[in-house]
Amino acid sequence: MALSIIIPVLNEATNIVATLSPLQPMRSRGVEVIVVDGGSSDNTLALAAPHCDAVIASDKGRATQMNAGAAVATHSTLLFLHADSLLPEDADFLIAAALAGDAGWGHFTVGIAGTHVMLPVIAWFMNHRSRLSGVATGDQGIFMSRTRFTQVDGFPAQPLMEDVEITSRLRKISAPVLINHNIITSGRRWEKYGVWRTILTMWHIRLAYFFGTPPVKLHRQYYGR
Repeated sequence: MALSIIIPVLNEATNIVATLSPLQPMRSRGVEVIVVDGGSSDNTLALAAPHCDAVIASDKGRATQMNAGAAVATHSTLLFLHADSLLPEDADFLIAAALAGDAGWGHFTVGIAGTHVMLPVIAWFMNHRSRLSGVATGDQGIFMSRTRFTQVDGFPAQPLMEDVEITSRLRKISAPVLINHNIITSGRRWEKYGVWRTILTMWHIRLAYFFGTPPVKLHRQYYGR
């Protein structure tokens, strides 16, 4: 599979090896793994380097970092993976099969790792919402052909909701292919800030974005700065 996996990072020393280690069999099959750092002050880069094909520096910001990774990627299919998320071991084969048609893009279902009883419920709602809307979030492992990436001009230069925006644009070209295999993403934000508080915050952010609130303002609300 001519696949490049692009992982934006910022101070992910506690997670990056666990994310990269399962990708090594795919690398042996020719998959390219690119880590894009937004200015880490811990040892993320030193830990990542032995487990990927390239580590590059970029201005901070997930959209900016993912665009930078795409610019140096050498393959025709791009997968954007969060630094705290684990792909299925055969993700490269699954993506190849998914893109055999004309869709040009898609995403996985998601499961959330953690102890809180509500996390599986949250994952169910995330998956159901994506099935109904055709819009995905970065936790779901968005992938696309380079052609599709170019058609929508990559990720928009905004500090939040870049995943919703790019998939909304992609959806106007073609419906996504849904791979019914879970990416397992960390529930750390829900558990750190409280499940119900985080759910309400995320719903508020999505609704405000839908009604036109600027992403810069939403970023301040979400991250508190």
